Amino acid sequence: MLGKILLVLFYILFPVLVLFLVGKYSIVRKIGAIVICYAVGLLIGNINILPDNIYGLQDILTSITIPLAIPLLLFSENIKKWIKMAKTTFISLLLGLLSAVIMIIIGYFIFRDIIPEAWKISGMLVGVYSGGTPNLAAIQEMLDVKKELYILTHTSDLLIGVILLMFLLSFGQRFFLLFMKPFEQKENEENEVAVDAFAEFESYEGMFTKPILIPLLKAFGITLIIVAVGVGLMQLFDKNNQMIVAILSITSLGILASLVPSINAIKKTFPLGMYFILVFSLVVASMADLNEMFAQGQSVVLLSILLFIVLAVIGSLLLHAILSKIFGIDVDNFIITSVALSMSPPFVPVVAGALKNRSIILSGLILGIIGYAIGNYMGVIIALILK
Repeated sequence: MLGKILLVLFYILFPVLVLFLVGKYSIVRKIGAIVICYAVGLLIGNINILPDNIYGLQDILTSITIPLAIPLLLFSENIKKWIKMAKTTFISLLLGLLSAVIMIIIGYFIFRDIIPEAWKISGMLVGVYSGGTPNLAAIQEMLDVKKELYILTHTSDLLIGVILLMFLLSFGQRFFLLFMKPFEQKENEENEVAVDAFAEFESYEGMFTKPILIPLLKAFGITLIIVAVGVGLMQLFDKNNQMIVAILSITSLGILASLVPSINAIKKTFPLGMYFILVFSLVVASMADLNEMFAQGQSVVLLSILLFIVLAVIGSLLLHAILSKIFGIDVDNFIITSVALSMSPPFVPVVAGALKNRSIILSGLILGIIGYAIGNYMGVIIALILK
């Protein structure tokens, strides 16, 4: 019993330590909090130090952290800014989503006889390439994807994502300018505000001060109510569809709650939501059995997942570029849309800086946040269609 209590405390407190180190050391920040939690989770799960009969407890933790994270991530949504998006940005968003879905469906038909439950992998990839890790984790819960398959998929995605980011930061713009039109520069004072606001949006600093903590506890209470409603609604459906109903209900209620100004204005809800994503990442990684992942015969599956993700990432990027050329989208808007959808909002200012174009930051942030909201719906719909 003591071992289980200590393990739960570790799962809860280790992400706090990681976030502290991320805020203090740039090298840790570059590695990334999620990567560190995955690596440590895999380590402790495969060196035989965990107590016996711990799977049930781990399963409970993974089942509650994602529902708690989703509303908190969505409370800061600003749908009014969605509506005000420029026509070019909106078209680029649709082209980016369409490109990802097309290439993932093609990949599904290529690898479905090699990768077990390839339709579930396809749904997760749609989620992560329209939103990011929170969507990937939520779809894993909805579709009950094996922990080993989830880890293989996300690890492969992180590897390919790093390579893609290096390409876009170095000579991606010059490459696509060979056949796409350049961006027409316009001054936009909103972007200075957007960068500052997003830095605050991401930061954990000051979370335990009274002016922030009390409203944040209110937001957490609202989250508990939303989760309770989602759990209640799922009881009306058969067992196979219960988690899908719960997560999509929680997502929808989180978006509706963001329309309430007093909830939308609460600070630090997004960082708190990301904390629960880190706890999930740590726990789920500790459940993965490396011996099973790399057992004889699994190398083909691992290679196939890697190739599937290469096709999804590189294929969708190239298809998005071709469609952007046809629809007259400039190279900077194309690149920032791709980054916002596939890598999530934190990378938008970084890539915008490499492009030497601060005027696309605001639209990129809005696109990334839209991805968080729609990724769960898109991922599960595509998965069920392929099934």
